[in-house]
Amino acid sequence: MAEQRGLKVRVRTARRRRPSSTRWLERQLNDPYVREARRRGYRSRAAFKLKEIDKRFALLRPGQCVVDLGAAPGGWSQVAAAAVAAGEGRGRVIAVDVLAMDAIPGVEMLRLDFMDDAAPERLRRHLAGKPVDLVLSDMAASATGHRRTDHLKIMALLDAAFDFAVEVLAPGGTFLGKVLQGGTEADLLARMKRCFGEVRHVKPKSSRADSAELYVLATGFRKAD
Repeated sequence: MAEQRGLKVRVRTARRRRPSSTRWLERQLNDPYVREARRRGYRSRAAFKLKEIDKRFALLRPGQCVVDLGAAPGGWSQVAAAAVAAGEGRGRVIAVDVLAMDAIPGVEMLRLDFMDDAAPERLRRHLAGKPVDLVLSDMAASATGHRRTDHLKIMALLDAAFDFAVEVLAPGGTFLGKVLQGGTEADLLARMKRCFGEVRHVKPKSSRADSAELYVLATGFRKAD
């Protein structure tokens, strides 16, 4: 049961609810980005992360082709589709996730596990040889609570997303992928710098302060020497 004191919602721990679940629910109820996402009809608060990064670095433009890896529940795809005018047939957004998602106007959805060996090739066939302007990866593995293990798992996802990006990006294209605090591994960062004009880490304000997530943003794609 939730009770309101001023503007803050507090949640009582129900008999069958764990204290951690109660804390998560209380945080959700009091998160201004969660409330604003519901008000605007976004699938998740994550939509504001992409909007903030786009506002700062101008990633999205009408007519672009965007691939969104780890798209569920679809917040990033919603933002991308609106920005590239996918619903009007000008741009294109392909959303990929192992989880099913409700349809989003203008978004092509592929339900597959991107870490499956056959997934990148299936996605390339779907693109039909057309170059991509922006590859997004908000993929995240289930947390184990062991910091090093979690870091290795998310780096494996980032590495796979980057390998796919360099195969499909058009010259001048962009890659944006999730990492954890500590940043991108040195060898992968070096590979990125060989393929892109500029590589930086960004943490949008809409990312929770206590979250370890960061994003690596690589712009100005060029084929490695």
